[in-house]
Formats: sequence, structure tokens, C-alpha cells
Amino acid sequence: MRQVLADCSASISELKKNPTALLNDSEGSPIAILNHNKPAAYLIPAETYEWMVELIDDYQLAQLVEQRLKDKEQAVEVNIDDL
Repeated sequence: MRQVLADCSASISELKKNPTALLNDSEGSPIAILNHNKPAAYLIPAETYEWMVELIDDYQLAQLVEQRLKDKEQAVEVNIDDL
């Protein structure tokens, strides 16, 4: 059995009837959309999705910084005035 990773849930039929009401009732929290009592999808408000994408971008950037710090010995030193 798959774990439901949301406090709110709704069936696909409920989603079809009134998706806006589901989003309003969830108050920004994710909603598990169930098909035969199993999670088929998660519905989240646009603001929450945008926040998640930004968080993922920040994480990926941090990984790139860490990787480049490890390769510091290969860096070429330049004078900022020469640029």
C-alpha cells in the first residue's frame, strides 16, 4: 500500500466537480488525489509549487558550488581589473 503524503485527500470525482473548492479548503496544503483509494496525483496551489521549484533550484545551485569548491586547485587566478 502506498503512503499518502498529504493531510487532505479527495477522489478524482471530487476533483472534477469543484477543483477550486478543494484548493480553497486545503488552505495551501497539498491534496492527495485518490483513484481507487490509492494516490494518483497531488494537487498544490501555484504559490506552493513556485516555492518548491525555487527551493529545488537553490539546492541544485548549492550542490554546484560545493562541487566547484572541491575543484578549487584547478581554478585560474585572474585580476578583476584585467577583465
